[in-house]
Amino acid sequence: MLDYETLKLVWWLLVGVLLVGFAIMDGHDMGVGTLLPFVGRNDLERRAVINTVAPHWDGNQVWFITAGGAIFAAWPLIYATAFSGFYWAMMAALWALFFRPVGFDYRSKIQNPTWRSTWDWGLFIGGAVPPIIFGVAFGNLLQGVPFQFNDTLQSTYSGSFWQLLNPFALLAGVVSLGMITFQGANYLMMRTEGDIQRRARTASLIFGALTLVSFAAAGWWVAHGIDGYVITSTVDPNALPDPLDKTVAREAGAWMHNYAHYPWAKWVPITAFIALAAGMILARVGRPGLAFIASSVACAGIIGTAGVSMFPFLMPSSLDPRSSLTVWDSVSSQLTLGVMLGATVIFMPLIIFYTSWAYKVMWGKVTTEYIRANDKSVY
Repeated sequence: MLDYETLKLVWWLLVGVLLVGFAIMDGHDMGVGTLLPFVGRNDLERRAVINTVAPHWDGNQVWFITAGGAIFAAWPLIYATAFSGFYWAMMAALWALFFRPVGFDYRSKIQNPTWRSTWDWGLFIGGAVPPIIFGVAFGNLLQGVPFQFNDTLQSTYSGSFWQLLNPFALLAGVVSLGMITFQGANYLMMRTEGDIQRRARTASLIFGALTLVSFAAAGWWVAHGIDGYVITSTVDPNALPDPLDKTVAREAGAWMHNYAHYPWAKWVPITAFIALAAGMILARVGRPGLAFIASSVACAGIIGTAGVSMFPFLMPSSLDPRSSLTVWDSVSSQLTLGVMLGATVIFMPLIIFYTSWAYKVMWGKVTTEYIRANDKSVY
């Protein structure tokens, strides 16, 4: 079995991979839902848009569910503290997600314009709201969350839902929404043609530029306007988890320290910027497949930038910096991490294989002519 320190690092990477997988796979579904009322100008066009993602959106939810399960099993203190502190935000995201299964399944059951238009906007909410909330959550993590532990490791959260909606967190929400919608627009370009594809290309350029500008603004804000966190005591990475067994200080520019200590880390945000620019260029010249790959790399770069900047912190505490949760002190036992790693090695390739096969089977252009010819059997 791997030593405890290595397992902690491996699971930091694996949770990151799951979040990136969620952004790429479930993200393009949400991006398409966000664009639905705008790239589809009539019922046939909107049904064509829906049918690019409806057959497999629920399969992509595996990434979301697995990421949540991995956080629960690998980082139980993170799961308990975050889901308690962000309770109403998480509930809002779940309520928004409820529109997706019902909207996909029932939207076209009744030939009533009001009924269908209502579900179109429901799918828009289900696509746009969760990315905003997830981005807001990351924005609050970078600033520090108002919680603390007592001597028995019972956590107390003193914030409110409205305090989460601060200016920097909202900017992070814009980054998240732009990133996901950019991903969805590039995917939609691959699966459609004609007017829908042209509108998707326009959306790709708009949201690609929005993501690039907001990501740059958020980076500047983190570097110059937000105090980061730094561990000021000695930490034994192989020790049993104890969040209170350390001292932590807040310092201006602390989130930039890892880029000075590890020069290779600079390539994570640089890659994100390059991928965003490349995605827009490729969309502009009509190469949607390559644009989708570029936007997928951008998702990995943006999420990776947050992870690299904060490492080893996962959930800093603004009330009691010593209570901040890190990679070293918020994890499960060595046995749990080892067993989970074995299960991941077995099942992750199966998930990737099945997903690839499902997309291969269902791949192809979705046109209004196809929708009209298969009116009774498509979404």
